[in-house]
Amino acid sequence: MSETEETLVRRARRDAAAFGALYERFVDRIYNYIFYRVGDVAEAEDLTARVFYRALGHIDEYQSRGAPFAAWLYRIAHNLVANWYRDRARHPNIRLDDIALLAARGGGPHDLAERGEETQTLLRAIRKLPAERQQLLILKFGDELSNAAIARIMGRSEGAIKSLYQRTLVALRNELTEDF
Repeated sequence: MSETEETLVRRARRDAAAFGALYERFVDRIYNYIFYRVGDVAEAEDLTARVFYRALGHIDEYQSRGAPFAAWLYRIAHNLVANWYRDRARHPNIRLDDIALLAARGGGPHDLAERGEETQTLLRAIRKLPAERQQLLILKFGDELSNAAIARIMGRSEGAIKSLYQRTLVALRNELTEDF
């Protein structure tokens, strides 16, 4: 039987192996979140490492406050990504060929090219959204989290997340219809 998150966090304050178990449990989710925000594999790997380095250095300061440990990690990741953007003062360039290959489910080169164009249009529209709306979409569709889980991570009520989600979809639809 695996340990609960709370038990692992308590143990991680004095045991590196317990922190390693937390790392293994959350590294893929944090990496995916960062990758979708910055769009660069090397930068995402670097920022993910920095998230866990920072978490390890401040594990004694962590307090659950009713939110999961992942919420704390996402907050650290969000802050590091915000700093990354400030430092570079540029927008992400997601490697569309990587995303298209991941998203492709059969078909020939024409289908792949069409999907790539659709993906490019969608990503451009998403990048125009505020950071919290991008985070919501990544958690919803990248991590496939429920509204309740997203609410805990983002520190909001489930109702506020539903409302934000609806407003985000409307904004995204409006942005996409402007392109056509």
